[in-house]
Amino acid sequence: MEFRERRRWAFLGLPFTFTVYVIKEDMITVEEGFFSRKENDCYMYKVQDVELVRSLGERIFGIGTVKCYTGDSTDRELVLSHIKNAKEIKDFILEASEQARLKRRTLNMLDIGADALDDGPDLDGDD
Repeated sequence: MEFRERRRWAFLGLPFTFTVYVIKEDMITVEEGFFSRKENDCYMYKVQDVELVRSLGERIFGIGTVKCYTGDSTDRELVLSHIKNAKEIKDFILEASEQARLKRRTLNMLDIGADALDDGPDLDGDD
């Protein structure tokens, strides 16, 4: 399955921009620009969390913004702005990212700041 969406104006949801989002099962690609093209890819297994944001204007015109929080070095927060089918795309990214992590046997680890707890009890008995 593949989604191909254009970034739209927030007003009336018209697709008069030069940004295209391509969402596949293994990666998300953002293509920007008219004269100077920029293409940015993010592998799906690097997506850690996804958020859907829809303002009142976006809801009126049937669009939304999907924010992907990633472990990618170029974009920690990948924003798919003002796109149609935002809810379906968010759900697809969540499912595809989970499947990609399972396929690659990747474990998502969170840093909870355990290094700051050096003053805790010594469990091995070497005081």
